[in-house]
Amino acid sequence: MDVRQSNGTALDVEALNFGFDGAPVLADVTFSVRPGEFTVLLGPNGAGKTTLFSLITRLYESRDGRIRINGVGLREQPTKALAGIGVVFQQPTLDLDLTVKQNLLYHGALHGMSAAETASRAEEELGRLGMLERQAEKVRKLNGGHRRRVEIARALLHRPRLLLLDEPTVGLDVPTRQSIVDHIHALCRGQEIAVLWATHLIDEVAADDSVIVLHKGVIRGHGPLDRINRDAGGSDLGDTFRRLTQGSER
Repeated sequence: MDVRQSNGTALDVEALNFGFDGAPVLADVTFSVRPGEFTVLLGPNGAGKTTLFSLITRLYESRDGRIRINGVGLREQPTKALAGIGVVFQQPTLDLDLTVKQNLLYHGALHGMSAAETASRAEEELGRLGMLERQAEKVRKLNGGHRRRVEIARALLHRPRLLLLDEPTVGLDVPTRQSIVDHIHALCRGQEIAVLWATHLIDEVAADDSVIVLHKGVIRGHGPLDRINRDAGGSDLGDTFRRLTQGSER
C-alpha cells in the first residue's frame, strides 16, 4: 500500500523539542505537509529553520517529539523514511571537481539506481531546469544559480514525494530566485510533490501557499496566507511577519 494514502500527509512533525547544551532551539513544533502542498517555513535568521531541517533529515536526533515521512516513523525506520525525501541544503553540497552529470550519477548510485536509469532521469530533470547542455561541465565553472539548479535536479532524481529546500535562493539575483521559486511551485502542482521551503524572504511566498511563521523556535502562525494575516491583524504578509517576529532575534 502507498503510505501516502495511509494518513494523507507527506510530513508530520509532532511536539518536537530540541536544544543545545540546555538552551532550547525548538519548542513544541507541530505541523503537517500534504502531497501537492507548497509550505513555506518563514522565519528570520536564527529562528530555528535549519535546525528543524537537520532533525527531519536526521543530521540531528531529538528524543522528544515525533517525525513521520510518508507515514513512516523517522526514529523507527530511518532508512525507509529518508528514502522518500529530496533535500537541497542551505550550504552547497556538490563536488566542484566533478561534472554535473557525474554528481548526479553518484547521487543515483547512493539511492540504488542503475547508471542508465540515473542518466535518463538526469536528462529529464536537467532539461526542466534549462541545464541539460551544461551536464558535461565541471560544477566549479557554474555560477551560483546554475549550481542551485543542479542541486534541485539531484534532489529530484529518485522521485521523492517530499522535497525539502533550506534557503535555496540565498545569494542569487532576483530573476534567478523567481525562476527557481516558480519551477518548484510548478513541480508541486504538476507532480503532487509535497514541498517544505525555508526562507526569510517574504517575496518568495505565493498567495496560495501554506505558511509557517517560526520565530525563536516557536511557531507563531500556521495556515493559509489570508488566515495568518487575519489572525495577526496584518494588512499584508510583510506587516504580519513584523507583528509575529517582533523582538530581538536569537
